[in-house]
Order: sequence, then C-alpha cells, then structure tokens
Amino acid sequence: MHITLLTLFPDMFTSPFASSIIARAQKNNLVTIKTVNIRDFAEGSYKTVDDHPYGGGVGMVMKVDVADRAIHFAKNLYPDTRPYVILLDPRGTPYKQQKTKDLSTKGHLIFFCAHYEGIDERIRTLVDEQISIGDYILTGGEIPAMVLVDSIVRLIPGVLGKPESPIDESFSDPNMLEYPQYTNPQYYKNMGIPPVLLSGNHKEIEEWRKLEAKIITQSHRPDLA
Repeated sequence: MHITLLTLFPDMFTSPFASSIIARAQKNNLVTIKTVNIRDFAEGSYKTVDDHPYGGGVGMVMKVDVADRAIHFAKNLYPDTRPYVILLDPRGTPYKQQKTKDLSTKGHLIFFCAHYEGIDERIRTLVDEQISIGDYILTGGEIPAMVLVDSIVRLIPGVLGKPESPIDESFSDPNMLEYPQYTNPQYYKNMGIPPVLLSGNHKEIEEWRKLEAKIITQSHRPDLA
C-alpha cells in the first residue's frame, strides 16, 4: 500500500511514523508513507495557500487551485495503483472500524489535511470521500490523518505478524468491545485471574470471553449493544 499525506506541516508526521508498528511496516516494504507539502504548489514569491473568504468573515480559507495541483501531483506518484483521495473534515462520515477495513484494501490512499479556518468549498469536488474522527474541533487535519493511518496500516496483511492478531480486538465486531485480558503474575495485591482462563477448556474460555465482551459493551458503550 502507498499512503500520501498532503499537508502544510509535514514535520508533524516524522515522529509518529518513525517508531513501533508503522516503522516496521515501512521497513518491511508493506507500506510506503510519503508527505507532500501543499505549499510547494502555491504560486508567487510568498507561496500563498489561503486567502480571505468572499462575503467577509473571520479567518483564512485554503485555495482550490493550490489544492487541485497538490492532489493532481499525489495521484500521479504511483501510476500503477488507483488513488483514493480522502479529506479529513468535520463534515465527513464518522470513522468506524468497518471503514478501516475497507480502506486497508486500497492501493494508494491520499489524505488531504485541511488547515486554517476552512477550505474553499470547491475542494470537496476533488476528493473521493470525507471522513471525521469525532465531533470536536482540531487545528487541522494532520492528527486525524495520523489516526486513520495508524488504524489502517495495522490491518495490512503481515504488519502484525500473525493473521489472527486483529481479529479479536475491540470493534472487530462493530457492535462489541473486547473481552478482558490477563497475564502474569497470576496473583497481584490480592487480585487473581478468573479460574476459567486457567482451566484449559477452550470452549468454556470462548463462551466466557463472549459473555464478558457483551457485559463490558453494555456497561461502557450501551449505544453499541
């Protein structure tokens, strides 16, 4: 998979993608992640990427011509793969695990990270999809892009090592949180481990996990149950 991040602040992505699972995925050639500075596609000596909104108002608006050139450049980075352009925006569809699975099958994902007060409305015609990670305000689309990249890359075959690794996680079933997990030490400060997990009876363990997942979901996220 190829991932291209269109941003005004490429340095924001250096540290998050230089360690842990995503770093290994890149090292093993399972994914390529490239940042492209939107400002490189602005014209004039000042490289202006935004301007005052028509009709007046507070703040600055990202320019459609600059965005168009940046997106066009990104689409042509990998000619043998079909690009899919995503705008990170509060107006977008709420991000869910099923969407993560869908996006993990794409050949080339392009994330457009908006900034400033907003974007020229015509930029929306240049993207394939708009996604929101929640009903709150962030400075720009960079952090949402990090969230999507992290969640998507870990589903690429081979990234987590074992094919079954992502299967039992929270939201793998979109209506269920994950069951409780335990490891050594077996006893700690008068706290033990549920006896069923020590029984060796895999059928009973599976039934216990399903029941516990249901209880946790009803308790913490009743909107999913």
